[in-house]
Amino acid sequence: MELTYVWTDGSDEVFKKFYLITEDYYSTIAGGRDKRSGFIPYNISSNIADVLIVYDGNRPVACSGIKRYSAEEAEIKRVWVEPAYRGKHIASAMMDKVEEKAKVMGFGRLILQTREIMEDAVGLYERLGYERTENYPPYDKLDGAICMAKDI
Repeated sequence: MELTYVWTDGSDEVFKKFYLITEDYYSTIAGGRDKRSGFIPYNISSNIADVLIVYDGNRPVACSGIKRYSAEEAEIKRVWVEPAYRGKHIASAMMDKVEEKAKVMGFGRLILQTREIMEDAVGLYERLGYERTENYPPYDKLDGAICMAKDI
């Protein structure tokens, strides 16, 4: 397995495909698209300015994004690793690169939103030093959201 990490943006065709995969996945775990309709407007792929795609050779296997939230904070979006590639520490390595990029961009804090049911994701973020925080807008008004943050 020879992994390469490529920065692009939310208009990237590979990222658009990952976006659709993640939309289906999130809708499934939430009990249907209608149960997460309030989340969808805040996760449009083209609104994510900085996207990291991980390739195994020519095959895209993972992605994540950084979206400006405020002058000091960036929001981590769409952390995804293809099921066949999970357990290989790709998400941890990807998060390290996201944190490095956010620092270079001048952000001092990273925030993210996930769901309690996504136990693997919550565990990953906790292992990486993210702590639960008050739900920030717009997730403060959406059932099922939990928010986490880390100073970088």
